[in-house]
Amino acid sequence: QVQFVESGGGLVQPGGSLRLSCAGSGNTIRFYNMAWYRQAPGKQRELVAAITRGGSTNYADSVRGRFTISRDNVKNTLYLQMNSLKPEDTAVYYCNGPTLGSGYWGQGTQVTVSS
Repeated sequence: QVQFVESGGGLVQPGGSLRLSCAGSGNTIRFYNMAWYRQAPGKQRELVAAITRGGSTNYADSVRGRFTISRDNVKNTLYLQMNSLKPEDTAVYYCNGPTLGSGYWGQGTQVTVSS
C-alpha cells in the first residue's frame, strides 16, 4: 500500500509508556517533513509532533516534555515515544507528511490510556 502504516498502540494505565512506529515506503520519511497526529472520538484531528528533514522538532503544548518524535533514516521509520501517558491522550494516532497528499493517510493505531 502507498499509505503509511502505524503500529505500537495499545491499552496502558495512566503514567505508562508506549512507542509508536510509522513505516513508509522508499525514502519518504527520510526526505520529507513528517508528523504525528491524533484524533479522539468526536474531536478534530490534531497535530501532536513534527520533525523536519533536518531533524528540528516541535510539539503540541499538551504533549511537550512527555512525547518525543524521531526517525530512523536507514529503516525509513518514524517513531513517537510517549511517556507519562494521560487519559486525555486516548486517540487514534496517525503519521503523515504535512506536504504530502491525503492519499498517504493510513489506518492509524489506537492508544487507550485508562485505569
